[in-house]
Amino acid sequence: MGILHSILTAPVSGPIKGLLWLTRLIQEQAEAALYDEDGLRAALLALEHRLEAGEIGEEDYDVDERFLLERLKISRDRAHGLG
Repeated sequence: MGILHSILTAPVSGPIKGLLWLTRLIQEQAEAALYDEDGLRAALLALEHRLEAGEIGEEDYDVDERFLLERLKISRDRAHGLG
């Protein structure tokens, strides 16, 4: 029954499996972009330049810096298999 069941349910299960695969792929790509160390370092540098240029205040800088540093910590933990 296993093969027959697979054949009969393929029109329904095939697209569902494909959608689940695509969803996992998108999630992996989004997380890779979100926790990319080089991108996070560049964002921290850009944030510092905005502060020095007077585009943002000290308070906004502190909030954004904490957020970026937390993402950087998560990124490093993930790279070392801790998260």
